[in-house]
Amino acid sequence: MVNFQQPAKKLPRARLVRAVGVAAFAVWTLSGALRAAELSAAAARASVRADDAKRHVAALADDALEGRAAGSRGGRAAGTYLVDEFQRIGVDPAGDEGGFYQRFGTMRNVLGMLRGSDPEASREAVVIGAHYDHVGYGTPSNSFGPTGRIHNGADDNASGVAGLLEVAEACTLLPRRPKRTLVFALWDGEEVNLLGSSHFVRERPLPLAHHRVAFSINLDMIGRLRGERLEVYGTRSAVGLRQTIVSANLPTGLKLAFSWECSKDSDHYPFLAAGIPTVMFHTGLHSEYHRPSDDAHLVNYAGIEPVTGLALETLLAVADAPASPDFRDVCLAENESGRRQLEAEAPPAPPKRWGLGTRPDAADPTAPLVVRVSPNTPAERGGFRIGDRVVAIDQQPLIDQGDMVARLAQAADRVDVGIEREGRLLELRLVVNPTAGGAE
Repeated sequence: MVNFQQPAKKLPRARLVRAVGVAAFAVWTLSGALRAAELSAAAARASVRADDAKRHVAALADDALEGRAAGSRGGRAAGTYLVDEFQRIGVDPAGDEGGFYQRFGTMRNVLGMLRGSDPEASREAVVIGAHYDHVGYGTPSNSFGPTGRIHNGADDNASGVAGLLEVAEACTLLPRRPKRTLVFALWDGEEVNLLGSSHFVRERPLPLAHHRVAFSINLDMIGRLRGERLEVYGTRSAVGLRQTIVSANLPTGLKLAFSWECSKDSDHYPFLAAGIPTVMFHTGLHSEYHRPSDDAHLVNYAGIEPVTGLALETLLAVADAPASPDFRDVCLAENESGRRQLEAEAPPAPPKRWGLGTRPDAADPTAPLVVRVSPNTPAERGGFRIGDRVVAIDQQPLIDQGDMVARLAQAADRVDVGIEREGRLLELRLVVNPTAGGAE
């Protein structure tokens, strides 16, 4: 959970959630029936367990599967394991001819689904995917060597597959299915130019042929969490998507590193290229990447659990939202250079009353970005930092930067400001103290 330290203070959970406009996460016990539903939902979320993820990684990263190269006998054996797991979990087949496989060439995606509970919204699908293929024995074009030895791909991407299986199982245990249809997709051919996810985007099997894909999540290499830091890609693909993920992060409190890069390097890209809002969770590269040494004993299984929990909460938030997100096509042209420009510290200026300077962000209009903290002002004394995002004033969510400016101008000499910092929510206090030189 978030560590609130002075001068920040911890908000009650329901109050904090309301402050960022996600009241669906606030739980109110109004009757015995609702209490039972609460407990059932909690049990579903608690089913995401590191021990189960470890079992899946051990099976997929075993030498017997020979590195799971796309279309190989090891890859086919991995597909069989995944179909068995989908059947055990109880998701419906979403592949060709009433089965779980979607075949293309010698390769096979493995697809499962849970139909949405709302007659209208269920025509939209929310996809969570992870690729199950790896590079087999390695070649000079796909391995950093040595080649000729089994590349087990425990992190890349048995870890993501394990996380997806945990999400799918949790969804089957929910007391009520979300409004939109959930699709659980295990991609083949990712290591061969993203063939599996690209095929699905172009040609969906019959059970999904009439569904509009509204959103997707990609889990790729989530098995090396270090310092609670999780890389998040794609939040620029829909307005407000970052705040959706920040809200979903409340139970886990991971440190989120948001990236603007939009590269053709994993299965999120075909969805973005097709105009579908998409995010990817990734715990970062390491020295075993595409080498035979990417083995199961190096995976941080305890770290898979919170990452998978965040993916589950994000999936359910979008699947149950009143409306699906609209694609923001300019995200395809954005990059880290643009992020650095937006987040750059503003030049010094004469401090106004609070000593806090912000800048709007088109992708997150309800969360102005802090770009100036003037010395010896209420903002500095309150603990504000460059890069914080303001999400609420006195526990009321913001409309945009103009709303923030107006409400601060009307505030008395003390005001509580809700902020997002690296994916975590805090509340900081601004207090005018003329004796410290903070007021004009």
